[in-house]
Amino acid sequence: MTTNEASWDIEREVVLSRVLDAPRERVFRAWTEAERIGAWFAPRDFACRIRHADIRVGGALRFDFVGTNGVVYDNRITFLEITAPSRLVFDHGADRDDAPDVFRVTITFDAQSNGKTVLTLRQLHPTKARRDAVIGFGAVEIGNGTMDKLAEYLAGEAAR
Repeated sequence: MTTNEASWDIEREVVLSRVLDAPRERVFRAWTEAERIGAWFAPRDFACRIRHADIRVGGALRFDFVGTNGVVYDNRITFLEITAPSRLVFDHGADRDDAPDVFRVTITFDAQSNGKTVLTLRQLHPTKARRDAVIGFGAVEIGNGTMDKLAEYLAGEAAR
């Protein structure tokens, strides 16, 4: 995907935001350390199986979402920007070089004075039609469920 922020188009984006009860450094690590990502990053009723983790600008995270019914969805994230602990930018799609419908993700981690973090995740899809399709199949609900799993992971990590 060759999209950049200068050509950001609201008609092609999906935005999710969540206040998380954890400091932003910990939330950022949950997104950038493979063992942590594998513990929570997947839709409800799915597990995340990390196959390859090269978490650096230009590197890739290759993983599978595995459903309770055994269905496997391969994924690849290619990291474009990693600015600890405030921002991540990556392309996300199927784990193929020619994967259609790769979308750009920008995540910001905003520290709050009460020790919480506002996480804002912006997806930019290649076309308005693709954005409409992902919303139609439940991307917002799936994304909110994944954010729920992140909040649960962070709460469990804090309790240890």
